[in-house]
Amino acid sequence: MTLRVFILAGEPSGDKLGGALMAGLRAERPDVVFEGIGGPEMQAQGLDSRFDMSELSVMGLAEVIPKYRHLKRRIAETAAAVVQSAPDVLITIDSPDFSLRVAKLVKEASNTRTVHYVAPTVWAWRPGRAAKMARHIDHVLALFPFEPPYMTAAGMACDFVGHPVVAEPISDTQEGVAFREAQGIGDAPMLLALPGSRRSEVARLGPIFGQTLERVVKAQPDLRVVVPAAAPVAQTVIDMAANWPGAPVVLDPRAQMLEAATATKRAAFRAADVALAASGTVSLELAAADTPMVIAYDMNWLSRIIISRMVKIDTVTLVNLVSETRVVPEFIGKNCRPDLIADALAQVMQNPDAQRAAMTLSMERLGKGGEAPGLRAAKAVLARL
Repeated sequence: MTLRVFILAGEPSGDKLGGALMAGLRAERPDVVFEGIGGPEMQAQGLDSRFDMSELSVMGLAEVIPKYRHLKRRIAETAAAVVQSAPDVLITIDSPDFSLRVAKLVKEASNTRTVHYVAPTVWAWRPGRAAKMARHIDHVLALFPFEPPYMTAAGMACDFVGHPVVAEPISDTQEGVAFREAQGIGDAPMLLALPGSRRSEVARLGPIFGQTLERVVKAQPDLRVVVPAAAPVAQTVIDMAANWPGAPVVLDPRAQMLEAATATKRAAFRAADVALAASGTVSLELAAADTPMVIAYDMNWLSRIIISRMVKIDTVTLVNLVSETRVVPEFIGKNCRPDLIADALAQVMQNPDAQRAAMTLSMERLGKGGEAPGLRAAKAVLARL
């Protein structure tokens, strides 16, 4: 009997998860048929997207308001399509503002089984989201091993299926050496600066990173700085880094094909001695490359006040959370100061091995060495159908 799956993602990270999950489902059930919404990764697995996924990649209140009516119409259209199709399972991937609204309408009109891939961060803030989500989600696929208890306590089935970072290729030492030679860095100490992928992040963190580097380079004049830029902010980063010390090498992904740009970035991660990075998933990418790091992040004053009152954890760095340590220094909000960050970078460069056990443990706990997360996710979906 054919397995019919309606699957949807709303942004590139979700599309990547969806593509791997679809490949896993096809490996387990060659008779599977897909419908839904997705990007190139999911389309490569046979999905004929009902509309362009980029319509859903909207972030921030100012961006959402002008498109609110259109998004609301797409939510209603998508839910109606699911109900009419009557699939064996609806799988929604991240993008909760879109995904969970679709699932809610589907549950109101049918008994379709619903699976949501990527648990909400209720362990960090807004714990009430889990109970609200449980009203229309049957099963959650979690990226982190500590998340299932939060989901099951709210009334949903939940399986930890591994984080996609463990399935990504990693450059070897030889590729790191080749990167250094190609950039004229040689044996000099090398620091990666990663100020974020959104314009607001780069605008806020860029000046702080620059002032930090002035202190670090003054203490270590031979230090070289490499800045892997995200495509949407590449020109902003190039302009900003032109005023930074350390003869910055900016890696502009627009100058290469996607696969080559990704390989260059991986080689830079392997080649670096230390990284200064914005808070986010990049800490796991650095851990996978075995690159010690310092994490820094700031936001506007109102967000600082609101988030400080809502947050439930004492660290936002994923390596610290997964490894249950606090070995990665982080400087958030009012502590995101060049003097504090520079001192921490100097200490990490003096003792780079201090973080390595935690980074290795994080990768193990996220599924490194086991089945690929996409296949694990597929098996979890099928096991509970």
